[in-house]
Amino acid sequence: MSWSRLLTAIVGIILVLGLMIWLISSLSGLYSSVSVTSPLLGNVLLVLLLVLFVLLLAAAGYFYFLFRQPQRKHRPLPKAPVEKTEAARETLDAVRQQVAQIQDEVSRQALLERSHEIEQRFSHRALQVVVFGTGSAGKTSIVNAMMGRMIGEVGAPMGTTEISQTYSFRFKSVDREIQITDTPGILEAGIIGTERERLARQLATAADLLLFVLDNDLRKSEYEALRSLCEIGKRSILVLNKIDLYPTDDVEVILERLRERLQSVISPDDIVAIAANPQPIPLETGEIVQPDPDIIPLLRRMVAVLRSEGEDLIADNILLQSQRLGEEVRQLIDAERLRQAEKIVDRYQWIGAGVVSVTPLPVVDLLAAAAINAQMVVEIGRIYGCDINLERGKELAISLAKTLVSLGVVRGAMELFTIALQTNVGTFLIGRAIQGITAAYLTRIAGKSFIEYFRRNQDWGDGGMTEVVQAQFQLNQRDEFMRVFVQQAIDRVVQPLGERMKDEG
Repeated sequence: MSWSRLLTAIVGIILVLGLMIWLISSLSGLYSSVSVTSPLLGNVLLVLLLVLFVLLLAAAGYFYFLFRQPQRKHRPLPKAPVEKTEAARETLDAVRQQVAQIQDEVSRQALLERSHEIEQRFSHRALQVVVFGTGSAGKTSIVNAMMGRMIGEVGAPMGTTEISQTYSFRFKSVDREIQITDTPGILEAGIIGTERERLARQLATAADLLLFVLDNDLRKSEYEALRSLCEIGKRSILVLNKIDLYPTDDVEVILERLRERLQSVISPDDIVAIAANPQPIPLETGEIVQPDPDIIPLLRRMVAVLRSEGEDLIADNILLQSQRLGEEVRQLIDAERLRQAEKIVDRYQWIGAGVVSVTPLPVVDLLAAAAINAQMVVEIGRIYGCDINLERGKELAISLAKTLVSLGVVRGAMELFTIALQTNVGTFLIGRAIQGITAAYLTRIAGKSFIEYFRRNQDWGDGGMTEVVQAQFQLNQRDEFMRVFVQQAIDRVVQPLGERMKDEG
C-alpha cells in the first residue's frame, strides 16, 4: 500500500470517528432530556442513535478494508514471443494478399504453400538447430557426439554430407523438442560445391539457433558468411572444434583472436572450444585408446541459450521467415510489373517514332508528342496500381519533356543517331529517320523514368526528376544496347519509311 493511501485512510478514520462520537454524544444527551417529557420523540432519537452506530461500524469496516486491501497488480504486458508471433501472423496475411496479385500460377502456389508452412509452426514448433561450416570442420562429428551414436560418416573427405540430415533429441531442462540439422559444407569448389553451399545457407537462414563450426582461426570467407547470417538476425554459437590437435596455449591464443575479431558480431560467451572426435592416443604398451568426445562446453552453452531464449528464438525466426517471404513476394510482383511496364514502353516508343517520321517537324518537338506519352504514363501507372487520368498524365509527360530538353538529352540523342544512321541509311532518308528514331529513344527514356517514378510510389526520390532522367539516359546509351536499338529502328522505322516514300514517288 502506498504512503499516500495509508495517510488518507488514517485521516479519514480519525475524522469519521470524531464526528460520529460527537454526534452520538449530542443525540444521547438530547434523548435523556427529551424522553422525560416526550417518550415518542425519545424513541425516534433512540432509533436514530442505532442507525448512526451502524453507520459508524460500516465506516470503520470500509476503512479497515481499504487499509488491508493489497495493491492491485498491473496487468502484465504481453510477452515478446506473443507480440512477434502476432506480427508474423499479420505479415503472413499481408503476404497472402500480395500473392494473389502474382500472375504466374506456379510461383503463386509455391509461395502460398510456404506461407502455410510458416503458419503451421505457430502451434507446434520444435527448436531448429543448424550446424554450419566448411566440410572439413567436423560438423558431422559434432552431431554424432551430441546424439551419442553414429548417425553419419565421420572422417571422410570434404563433401560427405551432400544433403541435409536432421535428427531429434531433447535436453531435460528444455521443454521443446530439438531438431538438429547437419548441412553440406560451404566454400567447396565447383558447381556442385556451389549448389551445396546454397542449400546450406538456405537451411541456416531458417534456423532458430546456428552452430557455426571452425577447426582453426577464422578465415575471411568464413567471417563474411558468419557476419551475413548474424546481420539477418541469426542467433549463433561459434564452435572451435578439433582442439585436441593443438597445444593448450595455442587453443587459448586462437580463442582470444576469435573473441577480438568477433566482438561486434558474437558475444564471448557464445564462443566455445570442443573436440567432437578426438584423435586416438597410442599408449606405451602399444594399445590405442579412443578418448571420449569433449563437447560439454557446447552442450552447456546450448542448454543455457535454449532454456533462456528458446521461445524468443522461435518467435524471432517465425517473424524473420514471414518478413523474408514478404520481401520475396514483393520482388516477384515488382519483376512482373516491370516486364509489363517495359512492354508498354516498347510499344509506345515505336508508336511515337512512326508518328514523328511520317509527320516531319523542324525539330523533334517533345511537347507535340506529349499526348502519346501521356497515354503511356496512364498505362504504366495502372500496372503499378496508380489510377491517374489522362490530364495528369499529360502534365507529367510535359514536365519530363522539358527536363529532357534542359539536360541536353534531345540534342545529344539526335547527334548520336545522326552518326549511327549515316553508315546504315541512304542520305535521302536520314533527315526523317533521325527524327523518328530520336523520338523513339526519348520516349523510351521517358517511359523508363516513369517506371522508376511509379515503383517509388509516385515519388522521384531525393534527387528529383532530373537525377532519374540522367540515370536512365546513361543506362540507355551503352554500346550493346545502342547496337540492338539502332537495328530495331532500321527495321521498324527506316525500312517502312523508305517503302512509304517509294510509294509516294
